[in-house]
Amino acid sequence: MAAPSPGPREVLAPSPEAGCRVASASSGCRGLLWRLRDKQPRLGLFEISPGHELHPLMCMMQAGLWAATQVSMDHPPTGPPTAEDFSEVMTQVQEGFELGTLAGPAFAWLRHSLGLAEKDYQASLGPGGPYLQFLSTSKSKASFFLSHDQRFFLKTQRRREVQALLAHLPRYVQHLQRHPHSLLARLLGVHSLRVAQGKKVGEAEARGPGRSGWLQGEIPSSLTPYPGPQKYFIIMQSVFYPAGRISERYDIKGCEVSRWVDPAPEGSPLILVLKDLNFQGKTIHLGPQRSWLLRQMELDTTFLRELNVLDYSLLMAFQRLHEDERGPGSSLVFRTARSVQGVQSQDEPGSQNRRLLPDSPNALHILDGPEQRYFLGLVDLATVYGFRKRLEHLWKTLRYPGRTFSTVSPACYARRLCQWVEVHSEP
Repeated sequence: MAAPSPGPREVLAPSPEAGCRVASASSGCRGLLWRLRDKQPRLGLFEISPGHELHPLMCMMQAGLWAATQVSMDHPPTGPPTAEDFSEVMTQVQEGFELGTLAGPAFAWLRHSLGLAEKDYQASLGPGGPYLQFLSTSKSKASFFLSHDQRFFLKTQRRREVQALLAHLPRYVQHLQRHPHSLLARLLGVHSLRVAQGKKVGEAEARGPGRSGWLQGEIPSSLTPYPGPQKYFIIMQSVFYPAGRISERYDIKGCEVSRWVDPAPEGSPLILVLKDLNFQGKTIHLGPQRSWLLRQMELDTTFLRELNVLDYSLLMAFQRLHEDERGPGSSLVFRTARSVQGVQSQDEPGSQNRRLLPDSPNALHILDGPEQRYFLGLVDLATVYGFRKRLEHLWKTLRYPGRTFSTVSPACYARRLCQWVEVHSEP
């Protein structure tokens, strides 16, 4: 049995300074490594320092996430999430803002199942170092951040996207249980943030399914006399981690309309994520891992099709392997041991489509070919093929006759992306 939702409670929401002190005390070695690494240039990434337009938002996110993670550390999960865990909304009010944690116990259990220690999660996302911003080639108006160690990716989301993610969350968790080596990005948290007035610092409450349900269209927020605009953001493992030796990055949707990015000038420090048309003439050389990739793409896109989801992307990056990294080498025993860890499932191992994981951080998103290391992950899983997307499909059919575009039925989208991977990969 899973631990019950913590229920209504008061939690002292620590200040950013307190969060920084505790994070530093719990990871002295991590702090030393961070200071050494910080002296190296991070090409194309920009620290959100004082004076940056996003600095106030970053400070609120860091302080709020430090406090929210402390709650999950004080109330660790003891079993798979219950229906109440998926529906819980906890609001913590700090000086000048409030942070909502949506389905917090369910995400805490998911992080635990991935072997992610809460203190490490807290240290990465808390006020121990500035977030990093990068220039996105996305057409959305979302803001994108990386934690200071580049391990976690944060992205602002629209309300309807958050509603879709939360509605699909139980089935998403179930899919990861059945297929622990899935290419789906590992979603680690969903939060709301609102500038708040009229409440005392440190006040907190947890709301469960007893109130009007946010899955039916309302995401509750605390009642403040003069509430500011509410923002939503998600946290997931970065597909492109560790990023130190990555040479090329791509966002693939399997179509051609609006799928070209002007590359950065030669010698430019900018890091750009390129798109489908930029990939023309290139091939993914995977060796014997190709059959695994094709099968996992089929499993994951079938799942997304069943959710009626489209417009997701296959993120992909290249990193050339050093000579001593090629071939099975001496790490084969360790890799075999790692391949059977993770969430237990009653399915047969063959139906789970497991593979040998590389001896590397972020192994679930890494495939090694004969010459290259590939970072692969399916992201942006919140667009549902509803009435608006159906109208957009009709309009684009008239606007782009004979051309391929992203707004198609989920079945067509899944099939086309799998075909793209098959055409552009070789053993």
